[in-house]
This record gives sequence, C-alpha cells and structure tokens, in this order.
Amino acid sequence: MEKIQKIKGFADLFPPDSTVFAFIEETARAVFARYGYKELRVPVLERTELFARGIGEETDVVQKEMYTFPDRKGRSLTMRPEATAGVMRALVEDGRANDGLVKYFAYGPMFRYERPQKGRMRQFHQIDVEAVGSPEPLLDAEVLLMLDHYLRALGLADLTVELNSLGCRQCRPAYLDVLREFLRGMHKEQLCEDCMRRKLTNPLRVLDCKVPQCKEFTADAPKITDHLCPECAAHFATVTAMLDAAGLRYTLNPRLVRGLDYYVRTTFEIVSGDIGSQSSVAGGGRYDGLVSAIGGPDVPGVGFACGMERLALLIDKVNEPAPDFYLAVLDASGLDQGLLLAQDLRRAGFSGEAPYAPRSVKSQMRAADKSGARFCLVLGTDELAAGTVVVKNMTAGGQETVSQDMLVAYLRARLEEAKDE
Repeated sequence: MEKIQKIKGFADLFPPDSTVFAFIEETARAVFARYGYKELRVPVLERTELFARGIGEETDVVQKEMYTFPDRKGRSLTMRPEATAGVMRALVEDGRANDGLVKYFAYGPMFRYERPQKGRMRQFHQIDVEAVGSPEPLLDAEVLLMLDHYLRALGLADLTVELNSLGCRQCRPAYLDVLREFLRGMHKEQLCEDCMRRKLTNPLRVLDCKVPQCKEFTADAPKITDHLCPECAAHFATVTAMLDAAGLRYTLNPRLVRGLDYYVRTTFEIVSGDIGSQSSVAGGGRYDGLVSAIGGPDVPGVGFACGMERLALLIDKVNEPAPDFYLAVLDASGLDQGLLLAQDLRRAGFSGEAPYAPRSVKSQMRAADKSGARFCLVLGTDELAAGTVVVKNMTAGGQETVSQDMLVAYLRARLEEAKDE
C-alpha cells in the first residue's frame, strides 16, 4: 500500500524539538504564575463568526488564511487562527469577563493557510497571555515587562522591542481619514495588489506591508502618534515612562499596526535579526473593544502571543534530563524481578529503564552507557539469590554491592552528594 505522508505545512515533533517545546511551555507556566496568571485551555475549533467579528472581516487572516468548513448541519466552523478571540469567548460565555481584572495564559496549535517557510507553518503553536478588566497603562507596562522576563528565562536576550500606539475609537477615525487622503493618489505601480485593496478597506494594514515598493512609497505616511487624543497620548506616555524606569529598552515604530483589527492604544512586537524575514517572535497590545465585539461587556484587555516555532529557532539545544538508572539483568530468570525493582525505584521518584527480554551482557552495558544514566544497576545470578544489586557509578566511577531494601536510600544519598560537588 502507498505510504501516507503528513500534510504540507504540518510537522511531527520528535526529540530534541519536542523537548524544546516542552521547555518553552514549562518556562511559561513558571514565569506567568509569578504575575498571577492561571492556565486556560480552549477548543481549537470555533464558530467562524467569532473570528470574523473578533479579528475583523477585512484582515488577511479572515480573508485568506483561515481553515473554514461547514459541519454536517451546515454550520460554518473554523480551526482557530489565533487564540485571543477564543479566550475572550470563553470568558464571556462563563461569565468571567465581569469579574474585574482576570489573568489567563494558554498555549497550543493554531492554523493558517499560508506558504510554509522558516518559523511559519500551517499548523503552528503559540503561547498566549491575556489580562482582561483594567484600562490602566501600568498593566500594559507590566505585561511587556513580564514578556521580557519570560524571554530572558528562555535564554533570549538579543531581541528588539518595537512599540507604538494605535489610538482609540475616538481619535483613530480622524487619523484614518488623513491616511486615506495620503493613499488616495497612489496606484498599482506604487502599491501591491493587496495594498490597493487595503487602502480602501483597511488602510492601517498598508503601513505594515512587507513589500519593498509599498514601504518605499509610504515612507512619508502620516504617523498615528501625531494624531492621538489627549487621553491616548497620556496613556502611551505612562507606558513608556514605566518601561524607562524599569530599564526595558524599546524602539518607537509608528508603522507597527499588527495584523488584527481589535488592537487599540499600546501595540508591540519583539523581533529578532537571527531568523530571517519572519523576524517577529512575539507581539500583542491592548484590545479594549474586543470583548464587546463578540457579545460580551465593554471591558478592556491587553495581552500578547509568542510563536513557539520561532522561539525554538532561537533556543540552544535543550538536553533531556539524564535517567537516574539503567538496570541490567544478566540472568534471564530475573527479568520479572528486575522489572518489579525498576517499578519500585520509579515510584520512589527515580527515572530509568529495565530490559524486557534476554540480552547479552555486552549489549546491556552498551545500552547503559548510551542512555547517559547516572547509575548502572546489575542483577546477576548471585545478586538475585542474595537480594542485592551491584551499583556502578557511571560518572564518578567505582561500584558497590547494595541490598535491594536499601537501594532507594543509597541512590538518594549518592545523588545528593553529586549535587554538592
């Protein structure tokens, strides 16, 4: 029969790649908990309307990139292209959007139909953080500081923070009028096909276009930060002052608009120069109108998402922890006893392997060495009869014969000694 292969843009993750992903997730759980965030898990499949209303009908995500299909009852469903809208839907549906400030993080696969390339797959993974219920600029600053804390905990320091303000529902419309006027006279020799459409339907996205000719011809576009209302200007000034006080360096980028319609006021991206054209490893901002747009109360929010594939490109190899033991059974009649001994050790908190079938002494010693185990435990005919085990120290050298009843205490003592050295 013909071999079945994976779908283009989807990847299998074996170690060491899966080990890096686990490290990214475990570090997120540890760091975010210090700031009061709790884990939330939401479905990968939602009603299409959630993303159309939440992300925006005219965004590239909704127009071009979503995996959308009808179910057996004809309802339009979509594999989530991002996490924020689903998190907001969950908070509204469960009544938690009215609870004052709530903080959650989530992680998992997202789906977008686009050309696969380095750091960008059709099934990709994100770490997502959301703080809902407070309009205060200090929360924006804390979210950015937490993101910096998290990236540093992953061992990443050579990154650039790009920062902008997108104004609010009061001052942005006037800016959009100015921007449309600037773009009005531009034609297809100056703007790409997408931007010719965007200048009419979503002019902010023209500023974010990566096509060189679009960047060139819009270099003198009016800056949104020159058109902020007093409240938005004060909000942004407080955010930048707090980041300055905390020593977080950033670059002001008036062209930073992100790709989703729900952002207002503070917007940011973390970029790296080490992963090619897809340089953004994290991004987010404030989305004060999103919850009401999907049918919930008019409550503010701020958050970010990190692309796990892109983070993984920047993280040095993460070594799997070495097992504590490898059990070699030299007498085939002792395989059952060896498996029970290994099980006792695992229940006591140790990690390791035991054989399931007879193997030569040489192959077992070779396997013990390959495993990287700290100790090789040897059960031969004499040890089986005496209720003992030979413990070979694979790092410090030497060996001792130990009663099986005392083996747990012995191994704990040796491991503690190794920590102190």
